[in-house]
Amino acid sequence: MLRLEGKTAVVTGGGTRGIGRATAARLAAEGAHVFLAGRRKAELDEAVEVIGQNATAVPTDITDPDDLDRLYDAVAARGRGLDVLFANAATASFATIETITEQDLDQVFGVNVKGTVLTVQKALPVLNEGASVIINASTAADRGTAGFGAYAASKAALRTFARVWASELKGRGIRVNAISPGPTDTSGITELVGEENAAEFKAAEGARIAIGRMGRPDEVAGAVAFLASADSSFMLGANLYVDGGENQI
Repeated sequence: MLRLEGKTAVVTGGGTRGIGRATAARLAAEGAHVFLAGRRKAELDEAVEVIGQNATAVPTDITDPDDLDRLYDAVAARGRGLDVLFANAATASFATIETITEQDLDQVFGVNVKGTVLTVQKALPVLNEGASVIINASTAADRGTAGFGAYAASKAALRTFARVWASELKGRGIRVNAISPGPTDTSGITELVGEENAAEFKAAEGARIAIGRMGRPDEVAGAVAFLASADSSFMLGANLYVDGGENQI
């Protein structure tokens, strides 16, 4: 029997060609019906076409409470509640303390922190007893990388929220854990640093990681699937590093 047979999952940022889509595909392969939430409808539709009948696209901006209501209304309409929530959607920008603007702060914290809080809060009425909530944090929260302050701080906030929510929701049997990927080779890297800088940036990132390369989205997806399943039943409030030893060695 598949580990998530008969389960219902939501993956935010599920349409992007990176961790979100890879995780949605993995959860579907494990037997779950996956609702993919994201702002880009074309990418969501493409992801559903690739994943197949175990996927449903719901265009969603996680900073918009009405959009989240529509997402969870779609989940509720399926009639089986929600067993797995992977709060993955995020944004990033480079700005030092000398150059960071209010717009930078509003954008990064608005999506990564406010959007994630709303994503989990709005899910509460449909979360089944024993559900697994996984928050996508980052190894950036443990590092002092110049120019990455807002992103790192937002991910540190999510790590703290995951601990607190684990305490608050344990009475319902809901397990909340975080996952902290290291540098992962996704299209988001190219969008962040620019096409002309992507190859050099990825090479430099891979060289400083203990395992000798950047991670792949499917490797992070495998770890999320573990946290989503009963195989991680004794994990609560944990932060699972999937970083090739970046912050471990």
